[in-house]
Amino acid sequence: MNPASGILGNVVIRAISCAVPTNLVGNESFVGRFGEGVEKFAKMTGVTRRCVTNPEQTASDLSYVAAKRLFDEGKAAPQEIDALIFVSQTPDYILPATACVLHQRLGLKKECLAFDINLGCSGFVYGLFVAGSLCRREGIRNVLLCGGDTISKVVSPADKSAAMLFGDGGFATLLSYSETDDNPLHYLFGTDGSGAKSIIIPSGAQRNKQGSREISEFGEGVLRSDYDLYMDGTEVFNFTISEVPSAIKRLMGQAGRSPENTDMLVLHQANLFILKQIAKMTKFPMEKVPVTIDRFGNTSITSIPLTLCDALAANPDQVPRRVVLAGYGVGLSWGVISLDVAPYCCLPVAYSSECYTEGALSHG
Repeated sequence: MNPASGILGNVVIRAISCAVPTNLVGNESFVGRFGEGVEKFAKMTGVTRRCVTNPEQTASDLSYVAAKRLFDEGKAAPQEIDALIFVSQTPDYILPATACVLHQRLGLKKECLAFDINLGCSGFVYGLFVAGSLCRREGIRNVLLCGGDTISKVVSPADKSAAMLFGDGGFATLLSYSETDDNPLHYLFGTDGSGAKSIIIPSGAQRNKQGSREISEFGEGVLRSDYDLYMDGTEVFNFTISEVPSAIKRLMGQAGRSPENTDMLVLHQANLFILKQIAKMTKFPMEKVPVTIDRFGNTSITSIPLTLCDALAANPDQVPRRVVLAGYGVGLSWGVISLDVAPYCCLPVAYSSECYTEGALSHG
């Protein structure tokens, strides 16, 4: 028995909202930089465009827009939120926690937990588990799970292995305690810290505070500094194929799910080739595996809720109820959850250029 697997009952997901930047960057923007490599990259990854923040826009700006829409739609009132979690690898500040900044901006009550979680590709699934667990604590009934990443800001524009892959986005998800809920969340998690360096920004924090900012070449068309994202594509692919399909199958066995009685398998949008490989290995037809990486790029933690909203919000009367979510990547970490998505739970994806520059914190 995996100790990091089990059942979480009496928790319901009441709403999911996502926001992406208005700035759309198509593949044609990279032709002058990477030449014929652009077409080859697009064929492998499936990315044809991505949404990229402007210099001042942060993940919390996008998450704020998503959360505000939940309140505006009447899903909850700010004063009803008992805990706020913000999941991101690109926070507003090294400190304080971005959750505290977002707490003030959203006008939440003082009697409210607020903290950050540092996770990326698997972070939405981990966040659901943490938020759902909090909902079961005495005195906590409504948890707002927020997050997002602006990976475009930490990728070298001269790195053809990453510059064309990533897009930016933010999300907000409302979870609540339910006395009568009879559709528990089944979960399974795993970590392989031996691969921690497979996806890393080497410098900028305390372990390697003074790395080189000089751009160096790491192969043809791959130029970056110690402050830019590094990803070992081969190691990440091998990890994904060796761990994720088996985790999905184990989780589905525990939950009594199969490709036949599951409406959707929503995967972290790493790249199109990986999506197809996981679908094949888990025997899911691709029509049950929605794809958004083509239009939004790899949006890190936002990719799963973004794909849910993109797939379901446009046709709420036919929302598939049985869904399996799988996140995997940086850490190396992975998580799988099965759940039921209620009708009208997912809101249409919002596009926003909103920034909070007037509220930026400064010392003194």
